[in-house]
Amino acid sequence: MITQGQVLKIHSDFYYVNFENNVIECKLREVLKKQQKKVVVGDFVEIEDEKIQNILPRNNYIPRPAVSNIDQMIIVSAVKEPVLDFIQLNRYICFSKYYKIPVKLCFNKNDLSFDDEIIEKVFSIYEPLGYDIIFTSAIEDDNIDELAKMLKGKTSALCGNSGVGKSSLVNAINPDLNLRTQNVSDKTERGTHTTRHCEILKVSDDIRIVDTPGFSNLRFDFMLPSEISGLFVELDKFKGLCKYSDCLHIHEDGCAVLNNIENIDETRYESYLSFVEEAKEYKERIKYYGKKEETYSKEYNNKSIAKISVRKRQESRKLSKQKLEKEDIKDETIY
Repeated sequence: MITQGQVLKIHSDFYYVNFENNVIECKLREVLKKQQKKVVVGDFVEIEDEKIQNILPRNNYIPRPAVSNIDQMIIVSAVKEPVLDFIQLNRYICFSKYYKIPVKLCFNKNDLSFDDEIIEKVFSIYEPLGYDIIFTSAIEDDNIDELAKMLKGKTSALCGNSGVGKSSLVNAINPDLNLRTQNVSDKTERGTHTTRHCEILKVSDDIRIVDTPGFSNLRFDFMLPSEISGLFVELDKFKGLCKYSDCLHIHEDGCAVLNNIENIDETRYESYLSFVEEAKEYKERIKYYGKKEETYSKEYNNKSIAKISVRKRQESRKLSKQKLEKEDIKDETIY
């Protein structure tokens, strides 16, 4: 009998699927491997005889780290230790917007802040943009109940730099989980990864968190420069108002963004410029190599079947040609 469940964890070639509050260890069906169908944590799948038969359509998907069907992204930053990096924070916000995942902002280690300057700056930048904001302290149990309410009834992914206290916050909500934590290095002022794999954790009866090994290597080298402004709410509202349709809002004449630059936060605009430079790398790459990618399956009679790769098709054609040439030589010999 075919049943449906959600992939909670992947280890080696084994997929741990939640079905009616029971975790079943499954393998991937061989035809899915041939089609190079990738199953990720969060996928809803059909299983039969402890084998994954099919991957159900995803509501959303993030390729790095690979996870799907997230209800919301909780971006965790530290008020101090490590120093709050606004460009990195904006990077997480823009990635979430690109993948159409709702965002909430959590600023942890509030116990280390001895002035209100950072708090005021955070609210002045992100509250007008419509983001929910919460300040917490896992050490002093500050606003942990409020954070739990924010997570209630959803599958949430926590992302943020290493050392900001993601695991500590989860432990504060449910100490029984006892997730590994590690202090920030005094030398580098950075944390180290304590999460080694992606997994959906059941924190309580109505709270599920995607524990991931981190989003630290994210870059916008998969988009065109003209698409970056759409990830910034305050820039996107000027769409179509610039003198030139291909305006990148950097130094162009008649740019509506530059004409209103005093109303845009400096760290947000600095982030935009940085992401555009990364996107230019992508534009340069596809100029010479294109962006078409080979697919490994095709639809036939409403069924997904494996395709023969380009390389194998070419090899097959060569063999066919050689066979025909041999037959021609054989025919000539006879006559």
